[in-house]
Amino acid sequence: MTDKDVKYPQPGKISKVVRTGLNLAGGSIPYVGGLITTVSGAWAEHEQDKINTFLNQWLQMLQDELKEKERTILEIMQRLDVADEKISDRIKSSEYQSILKKCFRNWSSIDTEKKRELVRNILTNAAASDLSTDDVVKLFLDWIDQYSELHFQVIACIYQYPNGISRGDIWDKIGKIMAREDSSDADLYKLLIRDLSTGSIIRQHRQIDYHGNFIKQPLRKSGRGSTQLTSAFDREDLYVLTALGSDFVHYAMTDIPIKVSYEPEFQP
Repeated sequence: MTDKDVKYPQPGKISKVVRTGLNLAGGSIPYVGGLITTVSGAWAEHEQDKINTFLNQWLQMLQDELKEKERTILEIMQRLDVADEKISDRIKSSEYQSILKKCFRNWSSIDTEKKRELVRNILTNAAASDLSTDDVVKLFLDWIDQYSELHFQVIACIYQYPNGISRGDIWDKIGKIMAREDSSDADLYKLLIRDLSTGSIIRQHRQIDYHGNFIKQPLRKSGRGSTQLTSAFDREDLYVLTALGSDFVHYAMTDIPIKVSYEPEFQP
């Protein structure tokens, strides 16, 4: 569909059309009906041009979203070997279709190109890999909505150090300038680490026994006479990814190479 194919309501007709549509919407969604009816009744005929502009922008936004979804689907298909019977059965399964529906229902949360690429990778790897269950894959999609690109930078940095890396070293590796402990940057960083820790994506490095059980660490005594709290950029405690965090990197940050070259006729 091109912009020429979209038929915008003409001035002089929009008020009646829009008021009718809003009244119908108000009838189908009872708890907003009163508000919609009030708003539609308040629109005067001289406001038709403003409404035209609003609808024009709204339709353009929907068109852009459809183009992004179409581009994402095409990029996924370029990376999958659909001749593989296992992959073919997977993408046709109701379980995989459920993952796609969840993704596209929440598409408005994908507000950057980087996040779109992460979602594309998740959908591609979910079709080609069974490393994690579908419930875990759906959780990964929730993380795209829940976390910022800075969160994902920290995750990617920690992944490179399986034996652990300190908060201060992470800060340096992602290219940040050292900040005061009472600064907003320090507060933001502490919040980010807490987000990832409570989300079971990262944890402090701990020793494990032969069976994979964590070994309790002895309590450390603080330095004699120390009056300072642990720094936001502490360089002693080390952080690693949890099993969930490692699987997220596999699904969201691993781009399967393109297998089929294709140049669409339209420009996304």
